[in-house]
Amino acid sequence: MSERRLEKSVELDASPEEVWEAVATGPGIATWFVPHEVEPREGGAISADFGGGFQGTGRVTAWEPGRRLAYDSTEGGGHAFEFLVEGRDGGGTVLRFVQSGFSGDDWEAEFDSFDAGWDLFFDNLRAYLRHFAGQPVQNALAMGWTAGGASAVWPVLHAALGLAGPPSLGETVTLTPDGPPPVTGVVDVVSPEFLGIRSADGLHRIGAEGEAGCGVSAYHYFYGAPVDAKAVTAAWQEWLTRLFPPPAPE
Repeated sequence: MSERRLEKSVELDASPEEVWEAVATGPGIATWFVPHEVEPREGGAISADFGGGFQGTGRVTAWEPGRRLAYDSTEGGGHAFEFLVEGRDGGGTVLRFVQSGFSGDDWEAEFDSFDAGWDLFFDNLRAYLRHFAGQPVQNALAMGWTAGGASAVWPVLHAALGLAGPPSLGETVTLTPDGPPPVTGVVDVVSPEFLGIRSADGLHRIGAEGEAGCGVSAYHYFYGAPVDAKAVTAAWQEWLTRLFPPPAPE
């Protein structure tokens, strides 16, 4: 059986040096994905904070500065990840990404979930490099889970965000959740799994993924402007928990 691999090729209007900084350093990865710590050497440790108490750890398996980073997960699942940075003739950069290790019985659902997630995060990378390049980030990440499916969860999220329904790409909207501060910006991501808003000072992503149980998330990236990230995180986490209370312990 051939190895199951998720592959992406991402064209970016940025130099290879800018892209390497964004995909291979802790502060850089935080600008478009989630906060990371990276030991810049083969065998070095790598860790990720996905918010809501969800953590990930791994080990660097390849380190070619300016060109290639690979690492694998030291947790269950056995996933491996590779980022290859290539300059383009005439300017810009192509980022090639590969994820492997899809071997479980439910690998197809897992593959689809990662596929949608990486599409979102690479959209974030494009938006960061295009609109906020070079600016440091503060992350506010909240996550939760509900026994319902995404098709039932999205109407709840839209209503709780003050939206009449799914907005259109390019539309200017204001999100008015009860508790977190409002967000005004342009809709720049619309998919079955995610809604994205680009405001004047950041990226704001709301997610609902899965039908046999649904992960819900609110990821916010604030660039340049001062913000109390801990307070914003707490407000969005409380908002998600109020909308989708965790199941009572058995």
